Amino acid sequence: SLANARCYILLLLYSLLALAEREQKFRLFVFIPPDNACNNKHLDLVFIIDSSRSVRPYDFEKVKEFILTILHFLYISSDITRVGLIQYGSTVKNEFSLKTFRRKHDVERAVRRMMHLATGTMTGLAIQYAVNIAFSESEGARPLNKNVPRIIMIVTDGRPQDPVAEVAAKARNSGILIFAIGVGRVDMNTLKSIGSEPHEEHVFLVANFSQIETLTTVFQNKLCVPHMCSIAEHGCDHFCINTPGSYVCKCKQGYILNSDQRTCSTQDLCAVEKHACEQICVNTPGSYVCQCYDGYELDEDGKKCIVVDYCVLEHGCQHECVAADDSYYCRCHQGFILNPDKKTCRRPDYCALQDHGCQQECVSTDDSYVCRCRHGFTLNPDKRTCKSKSCKHICRSVDHGCEHACANTDDSYVCKCHEGYILREDGKTCRNKDVCKSVAHGCEHICVNKEDSYICRCRDGFVLREDGKTCRSKDPCKSTEHDCEHICVNNNSSYICKCHEGFMLEENGKTCRCKSPCLNLCTHLSVLLDQSPEISIPFRTKSGVASCTEGPIDLVFVIDGSKSLGEDNFEIVKTFVTGILDSLLISPKAARVGLLQYSTQVRTEFTLRQFSTAKEMKKAVSKMKYMGKGSMTGLALKQMFERSFTQAEGARPFSTRVPRVSIVVTDGRAQDEVSEWANKAKQNGITIYAIGIGKAIEEELLEIASDPPDKNLFYAEDLSTMEEISEKLKTRICEVPGKKLLHVTEDCSMGTLKTYLISFALNCSCLNFNHCRYRP
Repeated sequence: SLANARCYILLLLYSLLALAEREQKFRLFVFIPPDNACNNKHLDLVFIIDSSRSVRPYDFEKVKEFILTILHFLYISSDITRVGLIQYGSTVKNEFSLKTFRRKHDVERAVRRMMHLATGTMTGLAIQYAVNIAFSESEGARPLNKNVPRIIMIVTDGRPQDPVAEVAAKARNSGILIFAIGVGRVDMNTLKSIGSEPHEEHVFLVANFSQIETLTTVFQNKLCVPHMCSIAEHGCDHFCINTPGSYVCKCKQGYILNSDQRTCSTQDLCAVEKHACEQICVNTPGSYVCQCYDGYELDEDGKKCIVVDYCVLEHGCQHECVAADDSYYCRCHQGFILNPDKKTCRRPDYCALQDHGCQQECVSTDDSYVCRCRHGFTLNPDKRTCKSKSCKHICRSVDHGCEHACANTDDSYVCKCHEGYILREDGKTCRNKDVCKSVAHGCEHICVNKEDSYICRCRDGFVLREDGKTCRSKDPCKSTEHDCEHICVNNNSSYICKCHEGFMLEENGKTCRCKSPCLNLCTHLSVLLDQSPEISIPFRTKSGVASCTEGPIDLVFVIDGSKSLGEDNFEIVKTFVTGILDSLLISPKAARVGLLQYSTQVRTEFTLRQFSTAKEMKKAVSKMKYMGKGSMTGLALKQMFERSFTQAEGARPFSTRVPRVSIVVTDGRAQDEVSEWANKAKQNGITIYAIGIGKAIEEELLEIASDPPDKNLFYAEDLSTMEEISEKLKTRICEVPGKKLLHVTEDCSMGTLKTYLISFALNCSCLNFNHCRYRP
C-alpha cells in the first residue's frame, strides 16, 4: 500500500510537471503580456498591412490576430497611445486614422471587421500615404515638437510592384521609426530598404503567417522600452532616432552628420548627386539649385538654360550687338550705317539720305556733306547755290536738265514745273499734284494721292478687297436685306442664315421651323383656356433664346492631371472646360464656377468667388499647368466636399437653394478610396457628373456619379468624343434639381383637356425659351 501511494504521488507530480511544461510552451508561443506593460507609453503607431492576392484568407486572419495581440499590451487613449491602420493592395485603404478611436475596445472591433482586398502589392504607395496623410496633424498625429515617437509596423509577404526605397528613406528621415516584418519568400534586401537601422532591431523575417505570433514578445519589449529621445537631452541638430536603450542622431536629406555625432552640416550635393544642371550647380541647405551663365535664364524644368541675351553667342556684328526678346540685331557706331548684310557697317551717303539743298552737286564727307558746283560755276556764300563765272543767261549756256522750265536767277538757275505739277526732290523733274485726277485709277470708292502715285480706300463700313480697287461691306448682315427669320451670320463677303436652338433651317435657307410640335403652343392655349387663371409657359421667339443656364448655379470642376492622361489630352480637357463655360451666364448672381486639378496632390486653380466673368475664367484655364504625376481621386473629392463648396470659397448658403454641381473628369483607376467622399458630397446635396476617359474603371465611376447613372455618368474611349459629351452635359446641367424653367398655376376645374395641354407643354423639347402669358 505504501508502494502504491508512492507510485500515485510520483504519477501526480509527473502529470503536473507535464502540464506545467505544456503551459510554459503555450505561453512562449502566444505570449499575452499584462495590461499594464505600456501604461504610460506615448506613441503614434500606424499598422500597414499587405492585403494582396498572395495573402490567403486564413493568413489574413492570422495577421489580424497578431495586431490584436500587440494591442493587448498598449494603453490606448488620446493622451497615451494612438493607433491607426492602413491596408493596401493595388490601392490604399485607410481603415481608421490616429484620431478615429479613443478606446481599445473600438480599435479591436475595427480590426476584426477589416475585409481582405485581394489585389496587387503597392507597398511604396502605402508608405507614401502614411507619410503624407496618416501622420498629419489633421489625421491625429501629435506635433513633432511634442517628441511623441512615430512608428510604422508594416507586414508584407511579397515583392512590391512599385519603388519603396526612396519613399521609405523619406519616412525615416522625417523621424518615423519603421519595423518591417516579412513573411515567406520576401526579399531581405527589400525589407532592409524599408526598415530602420540597425536592421537586426527593426527588420524581421518569418517562414509563414503562423509564426508571426512568435514576434509578440519581441515587439512588447521594443514598443514598451523607454524612448530615450523623449526623455533625454539628446542634442541632435535635426532628428533623434530611438534605438534599444539608447538613440542616434540623423540629419535631413542633403546634410551629413559631423564627427560629434549630433550636429549637421550641408552636404555638397552638386558633387555627390547627378544634378543634371546644364551649366552651373549651386548648393543650398539640404538641396541644390541650377543656375545659368550671363545671357541665359533657367528653363521651367529647373535644369536646362535658355538664351535670353543672344549677344553672348557668336553674333558677327562688326560694331555693336543689341539683344532683343528672342534674337538680336547689329548696330553701328555714330557716323556709320548698317550694310545690307545686317552685320557690317559703312560710312553713310549723306547726300542720298537727306534733302541736301545743293543746287548742282552734293559730295559726301566722313560725317556730313558739302555742295559743289560744275565747271564754269562758283559756289555762293550760302554754300548751296552756284553762279556762273561768265554768262547772265545761264539756262541757255548750260545743260540744265529741267523737265518743264528753266528759270534764270541772279547768278544761277532753278527748274520749275507747269501749273498742276510740282518739282520732284531731284530738283529737275516734275510730277502731277493730283495723280488721282490725271490717271484712270479704277478705285471703287475713294482715290487718295500718295507722293507721285495713289492708293484706293473704302468708305466707313467697308474694307478693301485683295485687288486693291474694289470694296466689300464689313457687315453684310447690316448692309443688305438678308431676310433671315432668326439669325444672320457674316461669312467673308456674304452671309448665311441660322436658327435658334430647337429649330432647323428650311430649304429656302431663310426661314426656320421647330424640331418638335411646340411652336405656337401659347396661341392654342389662349383660345382654349379663356377662363383660366394666369399661366406662364415658355416658348420660342424670333428675338432670341432664353437658356436654363441663365439661372443661378455653383459649379466646381475636378480635373484629372495624372501622368497617364498626357499633356496633349490635358489640353483637350481644358478645351472641354472652356466649352462648358461658354454655355453659362457667369456672374456673382448667376453661375459661379471653381476648378480643382489633382494628381498626387490637389491644387485649387480658382475658387467659386475668384472670378465673375467667363473671360477671366477661360484665361485662367488656358494658363493652367499640367501636374503629371499620380491619381489621388479620393483626396480631390475630399477637398471638393470640405472646402470648394464653403461660403469662404464663394458657395452660396444652402438656404438660397442654389444648385451645387461638380463635374469630375478622370482617365484611370484612383490610387486611393473614392466612395467615402463621393457619398458624403452626394448626401449633402452636391450633384456629381462623372466623365471617364480611356482606361477609367466603370465601378469607380459608378461610385462617383450621382443617381441615376444613365444621366450622370459619361464614358469615352478617347478624347475625340469630348465635344459630344459637352453638349449632353449642357443639357444635364439644366435638369439639376433646384433649376426651374417655369411656374404654372391652374384651377383644377379647368377640365381634362386643359390639363392635357399643359402636360403636353411641360414635356415639350422646345420649352427652353422666353415666356408668354395669357390673362382672361
